[in-house]
Amino acid sequence: MWVARKAGSTKDDAVPSRRAGWFRRHRTEILLAPIVLATVLLLWEGLVLWRGYPSFILPSPVLVARKFLVVLADGVLWYHTRSTLIEIALGLVLGLSTATVLGYLIAKSPRLERILSPYLVAAQSIPVIAIAPLLIIWIKDPNLSKVLICAITIFFPTLISTVVGIRSVEPDLIALMQSLRATRWQILTKLEIPGALPVLFGGLKIGVSLAVIGAVVAEFIGADRGLGYLINLSRGILDTPLLFVALVSLVVVAVLLYGFVSLLEHRLLAWKRIE
Repeated sequence: MWVARKAGSTKDDAVPSRRAGWFRRHRTEILLAPIVLATVLLLWEGLVLWRGYPSFILPSPVLVARKFLVVLADGVLWYHTRSTLIEIALGLVLGLSTATVLGYLIAKSPRLERILSPYLVAAQSIPVIAIAPLLIIWIKDPNLSKVLICAITIFFPTLISTVVGIRSVEPDLIALMQSLRATRWQILTKLEIPGALPVLFGGLKIGVSLAVIGAVVAEFIGADRGLGYLINLSRGILDTPLLFVALVSLVVVAVLLYGFVSLLEHRLLAWKRIE
């Protein structure tokens, strides 16, 4: 029994061992991150003291931290952040789903690609900020218009990554599965999707960052809440510390979304990882 317990403990100890190995490989990045952040804050504080900037031009990190605590305590920051997060989430769902489905159809049909490519390129050449006012005018529901703007922002990169990812699957592997009488659904789920995942995740990482930009653009044009609205408000009343709080909050949201996608990629592509 002691031997069995000893053998079983080897398997249980594998997870901590892998975690320790991961920390050893990445300890330089982990240790450098707070050092770089502290250096930036010190240089920022030093610049404010050296040049004597007033707070409405360049506030010190201490003033920004105080403003952050104030708006966090009274619920203002969470109110606007929650609104932006909802817009980003709904925009991601709409943009990713439509772009992925259309990208798969284009990847499997060269004729459809020839028909739609000129229109897709023409639509992509129009800046989102140029069509955002039109969408707000045309669509009566302000929440829907902001979600659409966010979805449009991420649509094209996701579409391209889907087409490239599906076409990166080896034709010989598809022919092999067809020879084994695999159904189209089996080819899609067992071969095409796993084979395209590395490229799809690359597009998704770009998409989540663009989703944040799309939400802020929509809130700039017309909104009564959200971090973009908070930036506009703080700029209008010359509350620069509040503006910095909103900007830092947007950065944190973007980094967290990117980190979530990276974690998901790490989990789903464990079979492809090179240790």
